[in-house]
Amino acid sequence: MPTRVPWEPNFSVGHEAIDAQHQALLSQCNRLADLCAGGEEADRQFDQAFEQLRALARAHFETEAAVLAERDHPDLEDHAAECEEFDYLVDEIVTTDNFDRLELQRFLALWCLGHISGSVQLGVPA
Repeated sequence: MPTRVPWEPNFSVGHEAIDAQHQALLSQCNRLADLCAGGEEADRQFDQAFEQLRALARAHFETEAAVLAERDHPDLEDHAAECEEFDYLVDEIVTTDNFDRLELQRFLALWCLGHISGSVQLGVPA
C-alpha cells in the first residue's frame, strides 16, 4: 500500500517559500501514491511524476541552502550532506535490478516527511 503524507500546520518552518516547497514535495509524493496502481499508462505517468519530484527536490534544496547561507546557519554543511544522501539513495532504488515503484514511492514519502519534520525552524516569514 502506498504511503500518503498530508500537510500538517505543525510542519511549517516559518518561511513562506520553504513551506510552500515542502507542501509541493508532499503533494507530489501523494500523486506518486495515486499512480502506484500499475498498468502501462500509470507507470509512464509515475515515471514523469517522479522526475518532477526530483526537480522539485533539487530546487528546494537550493532554496534551503541559500536561506541557511544567508543566515550563516550552522546546519548548512549537514544540509548539503542530506541533499547528497537523498540523491544517492534515490539512485540506488531506481537502478536496482528489482526496481519497484511502490518501494520508491514509500521511500520518497517517508524521506520527505523526515526531512520536513527535521527541518530547521527559520522563524521569519519571507
